[in-house]
Amino acid sequence: MEDPPVLYLYDVTSSYLEGMTNALGAFGYNRDGKRGKKQIVLGLLCDPSGRPLSIEAFPGDTQDLKTFSSQVQKVGKRFGQGDVVFVGDRGMIKGPQVEELTSHGFHYISALSKPQIESLLVKGVFQMSLFDEPLTEVITQDGQRYVLRRNPVRVQEIALSRQDKLTSLDKAIHQYNQYLKEHRRAKVEVGRRTLQGKAQKLRISEWISLDVNDRVFSVRVNAEALAEVSKLDGCYALKTDLSTVLADKETIHDRYKDLALVEKAFRTCKTVHLEMRPIHVRLEDRTRAHAFVVMLAYRLTQELAKRWSHLNLTVQEGINQLTTLCSQEVLIHGKPQCHKIPQPDEAIKRLLDAAGVRLPDALPNKGVRVTTKRKLQKRRTSA
Repeated sequence: MEDPPVLYLYDVTSSYLEGMTNALGAFGYNRDGKRGKKQIVLGLLCDPSGRPLSIEAFPGDTQDLKTFSSQVQKVGKRFGQGDVVFVGDRGMIKGPQVEELTSHGFHYISALSKPQIESLLVKGVFQMSLFDEPLTEVITQDGQRYVLRRNPVRVQEIALSRQDKLTSLDKAIHQYNQYLKEHRRAKVEVGRRTLQGKAQKLRISEWISLDVNDRVFSVRVNAEALAEVSKLDGCYALKTDLSTVLADKETIHDRYKDLALVEKAFRTCKTVHLEMRPIHVRLEDRTRAHAFVVMLAYRLTQELAKRWSHLNLTVQEGINQLTTLCSQEVLIHGKPQCHKIPQPDEAIKRLLDAAGVRLPDALPNKGVRVTTKRKLQKRRTSA
């Protein structure tokens, strides 16, 4: 039996910057929704369990595809062994990236974009009925493997989203009808352009029509157009060059879903207590160091979550308990000599034991002043 392939999960995100002078800062596709702010792009490489192996910072206008080559080189020189498989999101692994992976003897698992799926439907490689199966595999004559599925939960989410958008347009129409009623000199064509612009902004203009009768607007749903737009709702197709010997279709599907672990890392670092953003530094090496330290902190939270799982508390709750730890300064002839560490209470001891940490009896007094980020900000404000 062949050894299972070694998988690497890779994805990118962006993080906005404060100020305009960061060496890597540039305007680009902003995932944080912060208009008018420069950003950097971050590429994160993880093992199959979602543990970070490497993080790299790129200029803020770097396209996702442009970040991929350095990851392949990195794995080839530092991590690669046996059958290496890159797992990347749709749009991450295309023609040039596939060629580079092949040149290193690596494999890939990725997803097709909606236009690519539509193209294969037109060519007859896929049939819509295949998406209604629990999990279907298509193998072409040239050996290309595709794994197809329709996510019913996603289908429902998209349908509810469309209904919410239609309700929003209905509300705008009602308000404008009231305006036309109260202002007899208001022009209907102006209202038509306004409402059509809102429909385009909501991205529902493909399957609705605006009607007007006696200065009263109404919306009409084009059932055929809506059916055409929604036919691929919840559908996705995975693409891989792995042989059936190395991975069956269920394995391919499960490994692609593991990309959620990388997204979890980004989400934790950007929205919880690790403070990836905002970034206040300017120099390139300090920007890279900031991202590296944050990802090291995330790795620590992963390990603590694992070791404290049986204690039925979150990492943040455990850290909050550890903040009660203190030391006693020992003075000899009025001069500080060391810090005595008292015995922790039972709750703290459980946390330390589970984390594999043993406190020393005392710490030498080096005269070093330690300032946390919050204390530093407070000191600057008071100064």
